[in-house]
Amino acid sequence: MNNIKKILGIVWILLALFAGYYLLQEQSIPKFKTGKTEDLIPAIIYTFILLPIIVGGLGIFGWYSFKGEYSDDEI
Repeated sequence: MNNIKKILGIVWILLALFAGYYLLQEQSIPKFKTGKTEDLIPAIIYTFILLPIIVGGLGIFGWYSFKGEYSDDEI
């Protein structure tokens, strides 16, 4: 079971990278390029608020899972 948790930790880290790429490339940058005020505010929110929360949360969770912090071993 612990090996599955480590493998899923890698999956979470890859998911964090993919989510960051998608949010930046598909959501933020196109809204920055339009130059409209109604598109600029969501682009700033996506880039500076949601991106670090999503990527950081998924990445840290995956890293802890990969390092064995959630293992079933008793201390």
